[in-house]
Amino acid sequence: MAGSKFVKKCPECGGINLFYHHEKGEIICKDCGLVVEDKMVDFDQEWREFDAEAAERKRRTGAPMSYTQFDQGLGTDVGRKADLYQLGGKNKSKYFRLRKWQQRISTAIERNLKLALSELKRVSSYLKLPGSVEEEASRIYTLAVQKGLVRGRSMESVVAGALYAACRRHDVPRTLDELSEASSIEKKEIGRTYRFVTRELGIKILPSNPADYIARFSSALRLSPETQSRSVEIIEKAQEVELTSGRGPTGIAAASLYVAALINGEKRTQREVADVAGVTEVTIRNRYKELLEKLKLEKEIKKVKKKAL
Repeated sequence: MAGSKFVKKCPECGGINLFYHHEKGEIICKDCGLVVEDKMVDFDQEWREFDAEAAERKRRTGAPMSYTQFDQGLGTDVGRKADLYQLGGKNKSKYFRLRKWQQRISTAIERNLKLALSELKRVSSYLKLPGSVEEEASRIYTLAVQKGLVRGRSMESVVAGALYAACRRHDVPRTLDELSEASSIEKKEIGRTYRFVTRELGIKILPSNPADYIARFSSALRLSPETQSRSVEIIEKAQEVELTSGRGPTGIAAASLYVAALINGEKRTQREVADVAGVTEVTIRNRYKELLEKLKLEKEIKKVKKKAL
């Protein structure tokens, strides 16, 4: 516990459920609310910045480490391209010679990471993934390269597998079809590589929640917030009766949206929903029948049809 190293127990109630409030600098008992100790410490920087130049001059550290760079941002390059304009003939040739040798002495892992991480950034940008997912995917790919998991596999498939794993870990809903389109790698190959990498690296990933896909699918189908909320309710009821186990999350999400749209009088065809979700019409039809049967939603849909008539 954060505050346990300062005080073992509360003098008022004798409880040990203490925590340290970082902003106030206080150790507080969660049971009775007593401020056990007051340790005011100013964690802010000791100088103020008024422009970028002043900040750069006073700052004592560089950019944070990042797995999205092959050297994690800790490496240095020989000169910069802007230096070329200030160099003479002999110095220019010396500059190019030094840069050439710097590239030659780089390891195979560094060369692989240079290419792979640029491809990872491209796919991540195409899918509009947040920075946290890109960072996690870069870390997974770096570990895979260091353990020799890339041998015998294409760099692009391992990149796609790492991105899919990162999306699953951060609950960012992206389908294998979307990754396949962005990376030009077959869906089956991405799934195979994803399972291999996560198994070898010991990465535990929970099953996808169909509700995570509802917002994107609903937006693409231009459905109302009421329909979106109703589809989430349908998914929650389906999970209670264990209807979602063993079934693809995108198929369940698409079918629940289709049912919710029918109930709310916003009819969409199965083809429209299938195209948005990246599943077949047969899948939606099968999940739709299961939802109606298990959750007993036929009456609600019949009422809507009667009103329409």
